[in-house]
Amino acid sequence: MFQTLFGDPNKRKIKKYEVIVDEINKLEPTLQSLTDSQLQSKTAKLIDSVHSEKDLDIILPDAFALVREASYRVLGLRHFDVQLLGGIILHEGKIAEMKTGEGKTLVAILAAYLNALSKKGVHVVTVNDYLAKRDAEWVGQVPKFLGLSIGLVQQGISQQERENNYSKDITYITNSELGFDYLRDNMAIEMNDMVQRDFYFCIIDEVDSILIDEARTPLIISGAGDAVDEKYIRANEISKYLDKTTHYEVDEKARNIILTEEGILKCEELLDNKGLYNPEDPWASYIFNAVKAKELFTKDVHYIVKENEVIIVDEFTGRIMVGRRWSDGLHQAIEAKEGATIQNESQTLASITYQNFFLLYPKLSGMTGTAKTEAYELDKIYGLDVICVPTNKKMKRKDFPDLVYKSQYSKWKSIADECLDMHTLGRPVLVGTTSVEKSELLSSLLLEYGIPHNLLNAKPENIKREAEIIAQAGRKGSVTIATNMAGRGTDILLGGNSSYMAKAALSQLTGESTSAKVLIKDDPKLETLSKFLRDQIKLLNLSEEAIQEKISIACEKGFTDDPFIITLRASYQVLEDQYSVLIKKEREEVLTLGGLHVIGTERHESRRVDNQLRGRAGRQGDPGSSRFFLSLEDNLFRIFGGDRIASMMDTLRIEESVPIESSFLNKSLESAQKKVEAYYYDARKQLFEYDEVLNYQRQAIYSERRRILASRNLRNWILQYAETTIRDYVTQYFNTIEQDKSSEPSQRKKLLQKVEDLLGLPYTLDMSSISNLSAKEMTTFLCQHMRIAYDLKESQIELIENGLMRDLERSFLLQKIDSAWKEHLQNMNGLRETIGWRGYGQKDPLIEYKNEAYSLFTSMSVNVRHSVIYLIFRAQPILKN
Repeated sequence: MFQTLFGDPNKRKIKKYEVIVDEINKLEPTLQSLTDSQLQSKTAKLIDSVHSEKDLDIILPDAFALVREASYRVLGLRHFDVQLLGGIILHEGKIAEMKTGEGKTLVAILAAYLNALSKKGVHVVTVNDYLAKRDAEWVGQVPKFLGLSIGLVQQGISQQERENNYSKDITYITNSELGFDYLRDNMAIEMNDMVQRDFYFCIIDEVDSILIDEARTPLIISGAGDAVDEKYIRANEISKYLDKTTHYEVDEKARNIILTEEGILKCEELLDNKGLYNPEDPWASYIFNAVKAKELFTKDVHYIVKENEVIIVDEFTGRIMVGRRWSDGLHQAIEAKEGATIQNESQTLASITYQNFFLLYPKLSGMTGTAKTEAYELDKIYGLDVICVPTNKKMKRKDFPDLVYKSQYSKWKSIADECLDMHTLGRPVLVGTTSVEKSELLSSLLLEYGIPHNLLNAKPENIKREAEIIAQAGRKGSVTIATNMAGRGTDILLGGNSSYMAKAALSQLTGESTSAKVLIKDDPKLETLSKFLRDQIKLLNLSEEAIQEKISIACEKGFTDDPFIITLRASYQVLEDQYSVLIKKEREEVLTLGGLHVIGTERHESRRVDNQLRGRAGRQGDPGSSRFFLSLEDNLFRIFGGDRIASMMDTLRIEESVPIESSFLNKSLESAQKKVEAYYYDARKQLFEYDEVLNYQRQAIYSERRRILASRNLRNWILQYAETTIRDYVTQYFNTIEQDKSSEPSQRKKLLQKVEDLLGLPYTLDMSSISNLSAKEMTTFLCQHMRIAYDLKESQIELIENGLMRDLERSFLLQKIDSAWKEHLQNMNGLRETIGWRGYGQKDPLIEYKNEAYSLFTSMSVNVRHSVIYLIFRAQPILKN
C-alpha cells in the first residue's frame, strides 16, 4: 500500500544517484584525451584536495571517472553506468545488491580508490584466499596504475609481510585473517608486534555470507588447555548403545538432543551407576556431544576426514575450513566417533563475533547478489541499508517450478535424466548439491549414464581446480556438479572463458608436456614455443611456484620489465586470441540452444543460497533457465511437515516416478525457509546481544593494553593503580566501622596490616598516625607512604640494571591483564551457558547476564590492580656476580 502511494523507495534512491552518474559521464571525453602520465598525475591532485579538508563526496565524480578510464586502459573493461551506481552505494556505507555477472569486483575499486585517497587504508574483504589474491592481482592493477599501493594478506605469510601489506592504501584480505590479526594484535607484548593500523573503511564482498552466515560462529584464538580426556572415547562407545526415541530425542530445528528419563538411566547404568550430573565427575556434556556427533554431524556433509584429521566443511560455501574447530568438546566428540586423533581441549585466549568486529569500522559497506531477503537484519544489527542496483541488461532467465518426488531415488534418477537430455542437446548444465556425499552420488550416476562432467566439492583435490572448473562451466555440452555455489567469484561465460583457457594452456606449455592439452593440439608453432619457454625456465632455474607466479603476472596487463614475463605475456596473447575465435562461435551456438541450465538438487535452509545458485544463469542478458528437483525425504520437507504431502500423494495414488508441480508446494517450502531464517536470525541476534555485553569489556581491556604498549614510562600508571587500591582499602574500612563502631581499633590494625603486606614496607606504620583522620586524609597519608616505598623499590631495582623498573612494570601489567582476561572469558562462558535457567524464575536472562557480567568484570579489574601492585612492591631483584 505504501509503495502504491509513495512509490518504490529503492527507485527513488537510484534516481538520486543517476544525477551523479551523469556528472561522471560528462568527464569521460576530457579524460580520454589525456596521456597515461597526465591521467596518473591526477591522483596526487585528488590527494591534496582530500588533505585540504575537501569532502570526498565533492571529488567523487572526478575519482570515479578517473578509475573508469584507467580500468579501460589497464584491463580493457569500461564500467557500466550501473556499476558506477554500485560504487556510489559502497562509498555511502551501504550494501549494493547486484546480480551475478554484473561485475561486483570491478565496482569495489571505485569506492576503494576514492576512500584510499585519504591515506588511512581501505580493506577489501573476500571469503577466501584465492579470491583475495585474484582481486589484488587483477582489478588491483587499476589503483596501482593510478599511483596507489596495493596490499594482499594471505594465510601463512610472515608478521613483517602482514604489517607491510596492512600499511598499503588498499589491502585485499579474507574475513577470518582480518579478524584473527585483530585478536592477535590485542595479545601483543610489544607495539612492534602489532600489524594493523586503525580501522577506517571496509568493503565486504559476498557481504551476506560473511555478516549473516558466518555470524553464527565467533572468531576464537585458543591456547593449550587440559590434556585429552578418555571420556570422549568412553562417551562415544556409550552413544552406540543408545536408541533414538527410546533414550533421546533429536531436535533438528535447534540442532540439539534431549535425553529421556530412560536415556539418563541407561547412561548411568553403562557408567557403573555414576551420576550423569555429578559435579565432581561430570559426564553429561560428553554424552550430549557424543550423541550430537552421532545424529547431527555427518561425514562428507558437515566435515571430511583427511590424514586422520577431522576438518570442518563450511555449509554455505562448501569449502573446507582448515584450522577451524568446533568448541565445547564437540570437535573431540566427532574425532572419537571417526577414530581420528583426539586433540587436546583448548582454552579461549581471545574471541570476538563478526558482528562486533565489523562494527569497529567507522565506515562499512558491502556487495552481494542476494541481500534483500536479509535487509531487516543487516539494518538492525549493522545499520546497513540494502539498495538493489538494476541489471545492465534485462534478465532473460526462466525459473521453472520445482518438481517434487516421493523418494530420493526417483529424484536423483530424474536429475541424471535431465543432465543427459541437456548434454545431448548441447546446453551447458550446472548442478548445485548441498554436500560432498551427494555430489559424489550424482557423479557416480552420471558415470553410469556415460556423461562426461566436472566435480567441484570440498575435497582438496577439487578445490585446486575451482576457478578453472567454474570458468569452463559454460562450454557447449559441459556438465558441472558443484557443492554450494556461494561466493565462487568466477563468472560462468557461455562458450567458455578464453583468458582461463589461455592461462591453462600456458601452464602446460611451460610444463613437461610438449603441447597444450586444452583445445589446441599438435600445433607445430606451439611445440616450438613450448620448447623455447622450457629452455628459458631451465636457464633461469625457476621453481614450479615461481613459474606459476610469473604466469599470473603475464596474464595481467600491469607494467613489467622482466624479459621472461614479457615473453610469457606475448605467448598468452597469442593463445587468448586463438581461443577467443573458437569461443565466439561456440557462444553463439550455446545462446541459440538456450544458455546455461541450472539444476538445484535440494532447497537450502536459506532462500539466499537458492537464489545464488539460480543467479549463475542469465548473466548480462544471456538466456538461461533453472529448476529445483526435490523429494519428500529432503531435510527441509522432513523437518517441516513433508509427511502431510506424502499422505496426500498416497491418497491420490501418485507413482514414485511422477513428480508434483504446484504453487501450493512452493509456498509451503518458502514458508519453511522463512521459519528457518527467522530461527537463525534470533540465534544470531541473541549471540550479538550477549557478545555486546562482553564487547564493552573487551574494548576496555584492549584500550588499556594499547595504552600500556604505547607508553614508555608506566610509573604513573602503577602509582595510580596503587592509589586506587589504597582508596578501596580505606573505603572498605570506613564502611565496616560505620556498621560497628566498636570494631574500629581492630579494623584499623587490619587496614595497616593490609597496606604493609601489599607494599612490602620495610617499617611498621603507627596506628596512632591514622587515628581521627577522615577518609580523604587517611588516603593521602597512606599514599605518601606508598610513594616512598615505590621510590625505594625503584632505586633498589635500578641498581641492578638501568631501565629494569620500567620493563618490570610493563611485564607485570601485561602478564596480569592477560591472565585475568583469559580467566574472565572462561567465567563468562560458564555464565552464558547457565544463565538461561534464570528464565524459569521469571527473570530476563539477558538482564541477569549483564548484571553478573558487570560484577565479574569489576571483580577482575580490582584483582588485576591488587595483583600488579603486590608483584611490583614484592619484586626481589637478584644481583649477578
